[in-house]
Amino acid sequence: MIEFINQLDTDIFLILNGLHASWLDPLMVFISGKLSWIPFYLILLYFIIRHYRWQTLVILLFIAALISLSDQLSVRAFKYVFERPRPCHEADLQALIHLAAGKCGGAYGFVSSHAANSFALAGFVWFLLKPVYPKIGFVLFPWAAIVSYSRIYLGVHYPGDILAGALLGGLVSVVVWKIYGLTCGARNLC
Repeated sequence: MIEFINQLDTDIFLILNGLHASWLDPLMVFISGKLSWIPFYLILLYFIIRHYRWQTLVILLFIAALISLSDQLSVRAFKYVFERPRPCHEADLQALIHLAAGKCGGAYGFVSSHAANSFALAGFVWFLLKPVYPKIGFVLFPWAAIVSYSRIYLGVHYPGDILAGALLGGLVSVVVWKIYGLTCGARNLC
């Protein structure tokens, strides 16, 4: 069964990674960049400040903890435990992969830290802002999905890495949101 799942993951990866165009390569490299989204984060920060005022400082601490937790779990509880090579490190696949950025990254890819971090942030901010901006999820979750897909496009993650990372990020967002609610909401400390 595991062999079937790995083969299916590889086949889907090759299909999705094969859907490339030269004009799209630089865009996907940009989308995958950690600093590329600073304007987006500043807009989210504006909406948080607009609604939560001084409580934003505490919210930013929770967001920092959220991203740290998501990132560290994706690496220490998954990548270093499962040690599944990235597709671009698989000798049998290297000739078949479109490596748009020209680099592969670390040795292991399960789970995608980009997916975990993006979905963790999207989930937490969605919980935070949906009472004020009910349609914010229509921006946050497609953003997280596009960032995550860019990792397949660039040849550095299997779809399974992305799905598991998204699930991990979603779980982390729920846990941190619950802790935020217990700390700030119920006790009105923030």
